[in-house]
Amino acid sequence: MRKSQDSQIGIFDSGVGGLTVLKELYQQLPNESILYFADTARLPYGDRSPEEIVQFVREILTWMTDQGVKMVIMACNTSSALALESVQLEFDLPTLGLILPGARAAVQKGKRIGVISTPATAASNAYRHAVEEIDPNARVWQVGCPEFVPLIEQNRIRDPYTKKVALNYLEPLLAEKIDTLIYGCTHYPHLEPVLQEILPAKVRLIDPAKYVVAAAEQELEIMGLKSTQPPIPTRFYVSGLADKFAQASRSWLGYVPIVEKVNLPVVQTPTISLEVLE
Repeated sequence: MRKSQDSQIGIFDSGVGGLTVLKELYQQLPNESILYFADTARLPYGDRSPEEIVQFVREILTWMTDQGVKMVIMACNTSSALALESVQLEFDLPTLGLILPGARAAVQKGKRIGVISTPATAASNAYRHAVEEIDPNARVWQVGCPEFVPLIEQNRIRDPYTKKVALNYLEPLLAEKIDTLIYGCTHYPHLEPVLQEILPAKVRLIDPAKYVVAAAEQELEIMGLKSTQPPIPTRFYVSGLADKFAQASRSWLGYVPIVEKVNLPVVQTPTISLEVLE
């Protein structure tokens, strides 16, 4: 399908976290039409294996290609860390991740950088590698936070237990006297009121969503695909329960969106015949 300025930008995440990227798109690129997909049937991604994540992303991009999107933004740090390079080689579709834009922004703000993320993103060392490649003098400390995504998806942000969990996760970063903190998961900006109660005021908070959207704008201009017309309403799709996502996203969007359920095409990964190996 031929891409045009009027084609949609595809965004995907495992749940409501990617809505932080969606809101940035609304602010920075108000003329763009958007397709949002939440893979809620397989939430959370943070404790999945790299092989599973790559397979999930292949399936999502295959579906989004069929929808005729002109670009995809991985509104998911776990996918960005584990699958971006693989799928960029496989799909003829501009696909942007969060890691590099977030790392670039962080090194401009500080030298002692903390990263809170899903366990899978932390284990990948994606942010550490990106930061150190940009500025070898910067130091990076990472903490995997497995409880954050379920708490956010359950809208338990103001639950006293959530603050207790946050204190536990941030303690080792505070001990290292970080001056900058990267939200290494798109869900985490939803926790900003809680985190600001814990962090010293001098710690700069980096939301990669802002910077990946800025990168998307540059890419669209280079390709001549930046929309100049009013957008069509955002289309929302999920792999799980549509009503559950619609209600969960209400507090972030300010309205209850119309959400459709889709069954993703299962993409078979290449296999090696045992006969060839014998």
